Amino acid sequence: MPRSFLRIAVLAAVLVSAGCAVQPRREPLPPALEAAAQARQAEREAALRPVSDWSLEGRIAVSNDGKGGSGRIDWTQRGQAYAVSLSAPVTRQSWRLSAGPDGARLDGVEGGPRSGPDAQQLLLEATGWAIPVGALSDWVRGLRAETAGPARMEFGATGRLARLHQGGWVIDYVWPDAADASAGPVLPRRLDARRGEARVRLLVDTWTGHESLADGTAATPSQ
Repeated sequence: MPRSFLRIAVLAAVLVSAGCAVQPRREPLPPALEAAAQARQAEREAALRPVSDWSLEGRIAVSNDGKGGSGRIDWTQRGQAYAVSLSAPVTRQSWRLSAGPDGARLDGVEGGPRSGPDAQQLLLEATGWAIPVGALSDWVRGLRAETAGPARMEFGATGRLARLHQGGWVIDYVWPDAADASAGPVLPRRLDARRGEARVRLLVDTWTGHESLADGTAATPSQ
């Protein structure tokens, strides 16, 4: 088996087993620490939202109603426009979803490019993958999505966002260790989003575009 195929298979197995694991019960923070975490999250969102040009490279595993796959993801955001490239080495399939205020286009599917007003619907119809791309551009950075309605947040012992409930989805976060934090804000290393039978698991290998920001969220609420 080629090494690239083996890496993807191992990744999928790790993500699936982790997703199936029982999530540990998270005790709520004491009121004072909860208030501090909420305030720090608001400050973080205020700092990150103005960063309109950024990109990530990573690995993704998606499952929905018996359909699924895994592979590479490259996301480039330029203001309200974005381009997401998905590639699955095992099946040798790849797609490129681009979207903006004027609509969306999906390339790399059988029958030729498709276009329409809803990027998520285009991807679902072509691949069976339910990826909430409209909200994911915020969720992937650990932000509440401005277009997904009311949100409820849960924070871990460090004061970082641990779980987000929004738009019918539940998003769990894993953050890099303090030793791994580079200059700029700390961004999620992994997220696991689920709604019913749909699940999206994303591991980020590389972030670009946020380096000039100072991270005001590194301290824990107790500091």
